[in-house]
Order: sequence, then structure tokens, then C-alpha cells
Amino acid sequence: LPGDIFERMYSEFHSSPSIRGPRATMVMRSLAWMVGSLAISFVALRYSVGPLFTSNIKAVFIPNTKGFTAAIPATVRNTLVGPPSSRRSSMLRKVERGRQASRNFRGESPFIARAAEPTSDIGVYGLGTMGQNLALNIASKDFKVSVHNRSPGKVEDTEQRAKLEGLEENLNAYRDMKDFVSSLKPPRRIVMLVKAGAPVDAAIDQFSEVLQPGDVLIDGGNEWYEKTDERAERLKQKQLKYIGMGISGGSDGARYGPSMMPGGDKDVYDHHIKPIVETIAAQVGDGACVTYIGPGGSGNYVKMVHNGIEYGDMQLIAEAYDLLKNVGGLSNGEIATVFDTWQKGPLSSFLVELTANVLLKEDDEAAGGGGQLVDKILDKTGMKGTGKWTVIDALELGVPVPTIASAFDSRLISGLKDQRVKTAGILKRPNSAASTMGDGISKADLVDMIEQALLASKIVAYAQGMSILTKASAERNWDLDLAEIARIWKGGCIIRASLLDQIQAAFTRDNNLANLLLDPELATMVLGADSAWRKVVAMASERGIGIPAMSASLGYYDSMRRERLPANLVQAQRDAFGAHGYERVDMPGTFNSDWTTTTSQS
Repeated sequence: LPGDIFERMYSEFHSSPSIRGPRATMVMRSLAWMVGSLAISFVALRYSVGPLFTSNIKAVFIPNTKGFTAAIPATVRNTLVGPPSSRRSSMLRKVERGRQASRNFRGESPFIARAAEPTSDIGVYGLGTMGQNLALNIASKDFKVSVHNRSPGKVEDTEQRAKLEGLEENLNAYRDMKDFVSSLKPPRRIVMLVKAGAPVDAAIDQFSEVLQPGDVLIDGGNEWYEKTDERAERLKQKQLKYIGMGISGGSDGARYGPSMMPGGDKDVYDHHIKPIVETIAAQVGDGACVTYIGPGGSGNYVKMVHNGIEYGDMQLIAEAYDLLKNVGGLSNGEIATVFDTWQKGPLSSFLVELTANVLLKEDDEAAGGGGQLVDKILDKTGMKGTGKWTVIDALELGVPVPTIASAFDSRLISGLKDQRVKTAGILKRPNSAASTMGDGISKADLVDMIEQALLASKIVAYAQGMSILTKASAERNWDLDLAEIARIWKGGCIIRASLLDQIQAAFTRDNNLANLLLDPELATMVLGADSAWRKVVAMASERGIGIPAMSASLGYYDSMRRERLPANLVQAQRDAFGAHGYERVDMPGTFNSDWTTTTSQS
């Protein structure tokens, strides 16, 4: 009976467009009362009448049962419950129809898998752009992968993509979390790709209720490394394993091979994760772009610093574009050609190649009026937090990162669009801004100088990022292999660049290298760009064009190569107003002076 009612109600619901919202709720509540009333009636009958009739009630509904039904005439019994040969199959059909109707009413597609025997090697939870593409990547490498998402629509989208790409045999989609978990071979491995913070904690709480000791949760998002440490410690009490794994490469990287930075328990990585991630990662000449990073949250931390370098790199490229456009007067097409040329030299990188393509993209909006799309995009840059985290932790560690910090500041300034528009009408640019290159400099000369300035600034950005990792590794006992980190960044990730070959070689020569500017090969490259670098920064300054990241890079370089800075005066001031003390160059110890008495001028 419940199955028939459910089928009829489901049919009514879908055949009548007017039955929606409150009316649908009313229908379902009525159904719930009906089924509930039947259940209550049966329970009341069972316990009020007692065992005397229990077996006889069962006999009516279960065929071939001796007892009370034997006294009922066959014609009456068959009219009530059907011929003996058909009763059980009829009952089963009704139950299954009821179950299917229930699933349909909840929106469950009959094509969504139901858990049976565990068959999948790994699971992916969170089917946004990254999660969906990573799942398809896993399936394409002949691993069995199960997928699940809080919103059912993304589950169906992923399954449809798997069918279109011929990967449906290796990808199983689940709406129910318990079915999803049950489909995984023990020890179960689940990659979570959800927004950092509270959503990750919510997912962990849900999974920890259904996972078994020894199962592994892997956070593949951008997370603050200390949160990873806390979660791993909390899950250890439930005998669950937790890995923080940075993943870089965007949607294409996730689909065809990202760079991955896993950190946590090395045994867990070696025995449960390594075979899969080494297969799905980007591949370069010297191996897969994945390696065990270190204990705790070190994997998330290395990904954070990667993103900090990415901030600097993107800002430097944007400043080069600005100079070519507003000093050199080059068109978007001409600038794209310049970037294509740079792609064949030491500046070769994913971001340089990407920029050339971005500059040529036509505006396909009918109301846009044609032209290149880049010129129609509002000059406000978004961000998700990893750049800020990089700058904050660098400050905590006492590591100067002016290139990365200025890139972050530039994004903040870009957000002050209204203020900038008003200020532009008040603070006029210098008169020299009206001219372009001047001083007999040709376009070819300008392009060459900017190329050299960009290369030197990029080396400085990498030097700052690797200095953060060097200091963090020492203070937190992570024992980071910086040559390996440089190696896995050579493919799949956003900052992949030919320059990483030299950086890998530098740390192979000396893994304790305090600063990349101390490496002879890289130092030679920067020295070779010195003159052009200064001319570019001066030219931009004279014309009122801010290039904060390039200028900060030059300032860092000049400060790092000076034996003596004016910090002696700053320390004297600190002692004069706050008695903070100072050290001397001619004798050991810490000193304080009475700054109220001074020697009179002659």
C-alpha cells in the first residue's frame, strides 16, 4: 500500500505544474501521516491482541504459511492477498516501486550509483572546478574514483562529463555520503576540495562519523598550515589520518596534471597516496611534479609561498605590460608578439605564454563593441588570501619580501577605484609623462630593457619566496628539500618557468643556501640586467607610472648587496627615545647612551 500511494503522489506531483512549494509540502506531510497511521495501527494490534493472532497476521501476508489462514476459504484468501504463487513477487514489486518513487521524489537519478562492494581506489569530495577536473584526471589514469558533493547537481554534472569523455567505467557518482564512503576500498582515501575554513571543518565532522580507523582524509585546498596541524591532531584521537596537500595548476592542471605538495605523516604518504598522485601529477624530464614535502602542515605552507611568488610574478608582468603600452605606445597585438618572443628565452614561463594569449582575446559580447577583451576589464584585482598569509608569515619570521608585499599592496590599491578616479583629477602626472620613450630610445631598445628588468625582478621574487621556506624549515623542523620543491614547480603549476632549472641547480649545489642571490649563476644573470633595470625604473618614475614590484625588487637587490646601511642611525634614534640599546662595530656588547648631552659643533 505505501508503495502504491507514493507512486501516485509522485506522479501527481510531476504531472501538475501547479503543485509546488507549500502544496508539495502539504502533499508529503499528508503521505507521512498516512504511512505513520498504518504503522501505529499495526503496532497497536501487535501488542494489544498479543501473540494469539500474531502468527495468523503474518500468515495472511506471507504465502505458504500454515495456521490461521488455513481456515479461510481459498476464494476469500485469494481475493484478499492474491494467489499463493504471486503474493511474494507482487509484494516485492510494490516495495521496490515505493523505494524507487521515494528516490525519484528526493531527486535521485536512477543513474546515480548505489554503494555495493567497495571498488574505488580513492574518493573526491567537492566537485567545483578543481574537484571535478581532478576526479576526471584520476579516472583517466585507470584508477577507480568515487565522487560526492553536497549539492546533487554537481554530482550529475561530473557523471555526465565522465560519460562524454568515455570515463564512466572508472568514475562512480554518489549522492549519499555513506554510500560514497562505502564504495571505497579500505583504507579509504578521500581528497576534499572545498573552501578553506569552516566548510573543511564541517566536511571533516561528517566524514569522521562514518570513516574507520586507518582511513585517510586529504585536504587539497588552500589552507593555513596551522589549521592542518590542528585537524591532524584532532583526527589522530579517532585513529584517522590527515594529509594537507597543496595543488597548483588551475582547472587545466587538475584535469591533465597538476603540481602537488603533500605534507603530513610520511608513512601514510608512501603507502596510501604516493602511487596515485605520482601517476596523476604533471610529468617533466626528471619525474612527476609531486614529492613528500614534510611533516604537519608543511605541504599547505609550501603551496602558500608558491602563491606568494605567483602574486609577485603576475604583478611584475603587469608592470612590464604597462610600460610597453604607456611608454612604448605598443598595441595589444604588438605586446603579445613581444611576450611570444620572450617565451623563447630565459623568461619562458606559463604566465608569459598565458599573457600573450590573453592580450589577443577578442571581446565576444555583442554590446561590447569589439576590440580586445583585456581593455574592457575593470582594473580591480581580486584575491583569496594566500598572498596575504605569505606576507604575514614572512613578517613573523623576519624575512623581507618587498616584491611580494608590493604585489599584494598593488591589489589593495586597485580596489580603491573610486578614490583613484578622484585623485587622478587632483594630483596631475609630471610634464614628462606626455612624452613616450625620449632620449633616442627605440621601441626595440625599450623592449630589451624591460625584458632585462623583468628577468632580474623575477629572480628577486623567487629569492624572497625561497628565503621564506628556508627560514620556516629551520624554525619548524620541517627539513624541506628546496631543490625538490623547485623541481616539482617546473610542471603543472602556475609559476612553472625555465628559471626553475637554475633555481633547482642552485639548491642542489647547496640546499642550505640562505638567498638565491648568493648563487654564482643567478647572481651573474642579475648583474647582467643591472643597467637596463635601473633605466626602466627611472623612466617609469620620470613619467609618473608606478611600478611598485619592479621598484621594490631593485631596492631589495641594492640593499642586499650593500655592506653598510643607514640602520645605524635608526638604532641610535631608538636608543635616544626609548633606551632600546645598540651594538657597536668596534667592541662587543650592548650599550645605552645619554642622548641629552651632545658635543657642540665647532
